[in-house]
Amino acid sequence: MRSLLILFVVGALGFLTACGGGGSTPVGVPQPPVAGQNIQPITVDGGPLGNYSNGAFVSVNICVPGSTTCQTIDHVLVDTGSFGLRLLGSAVTISLPVPTDGNGNTLNNCIQFLDNSFLWGNVAQADIKIAGEVASATSVQLIATPAPPPTGYLIPPGCTGTNEDTQATLGANGILGVGPEPFDCGFGCDPVQNGGGTPPAVYYFCSSSTGCGNPTFVSCGTVCGDTAANFQVTNPVFNFTGDNNGVILELPAVTSTAATLSGSLIFGIGTQSNNALGSAAVLLLDNNDSISTAFSGQTLNSSFIDSGSNGLFFPNGIESNFPGGNIPICTTNTSFYCPATLTAFSATNESGSTNSSVNFSVDNADNLLSQNPTDFVFVNLAGPQGSGACSTTNTGACTFDWGLPFFYGRNVFTAIRGATEPTGVPAGPFFAY
Repeated sequence: MRSLLILFVVGALGFLTACGGGGSTPVGVPQPPVAGQNIQPITVDGGPLGNYSNGAFVSVNICVPGSTTCQTIDHVLVDTGSFGLRLLGSAVTISLPVPTDGNGNTLNNCIQFLDNSFLWGNVAQADIKIAGEVASATSVQLIATPAPPPTGYLIPPGCTGTNEDTQATLGANGILGVGPEPFDCGFGCDPVQNGGGTPPAVYYFCSSSTGCGNPTFVSCGTVCGDTAANFQVTNPVFNFTGDNNGVILELPAVTSTAATLSGSLIFGIGTQSNNALGSAAVLLLDNNDSISTAFSGQTLNSSFIDSGSNGLFFPNGIESNFPGGNIPICTTNTSFYCPATLTAFSATNESGSTNSSVNFSVDNADNLLSQNPTDFVFVNLAGPQGSGACSTTNTGACTFDWGLPFFYGRNVFTAIRGATEPTGVPAGPFFAY
């Protein structure tokens, strides 16, 4: 079972950035955080259906903007590889306002993922409350809302792939995207920044009588130099009044497997005593939110750190200690590797002058999952991301996806592009650990 990462193809490039600042508390093995309004408990467990491996889940409170009509939704996947809150419409029981155009057509969002899946549904406005933080009147996506015809409308042809519009296919009640961008589309969808181009297949105005037509531009507000209000699906952290420049995921170390695991989602970097950057290795991101990972003689220049992926995913066919360079693929769980025995590897994450070595191991996923049926935490779970050598003609093999197993035993920071940085913290976007 593989989890999700949003493929950020139309990005928020060129956002305003601020000068940085930092902290002095050493960062290493996670310690219990200092209590404060910026701490939300997270749990790695089997998800709402009890069958999800390596998923970090959180509860999120949503309200009708400016009201006390609220609802708490549990088992929302914490994802540092995407941007914005996306909830199954079937899990939302309160009525949230949906933006419309002058003709009463509702605004809809299509987001497509690296694993060829997608989510489709209305954009809605909500006050998002997590721990003691509030993101007021923030755009979210209501997945599979409205329903297909005859009560709703057809998904437009530009929104393609496997539709993960149910609890069974998504494995969660939603996704909390707290990655390194403030919006899910940014400049690429803004009419001021991209007014001379063609809107990407991300936003549509739709009606039950006429369908959805062509993609439309949607403002991302003052950050994009647009006087119109932002209605793009927005990273809630960016809309907090404080502690809004990024997050830290803190999860304890695990030897091999465990039934469940408890940790913390900390909001802000260098804004309070419990979120100092300290001595963490800082990996600044390029314009595609990527770092480079040196692995098996290759430089994988489209790599990232992503809590929403439930394994470590890297290209097959280049590992010198396997015949033909190929790690065996599992027979049953075909998204994962199945070496005959536990196998040790090493890689180095690189950005500018920063180099950080990472040791990890890969075990037989078929055996792990069948022999530990009540466990949902797996340190040594990995699978293929592309095949062969990374090159300009084989870009699918240029990625190392450092999924949730990477987070076990680390404090992992994700800094948002364009957010305010305190003194001493580098301007985002960056990953650090």
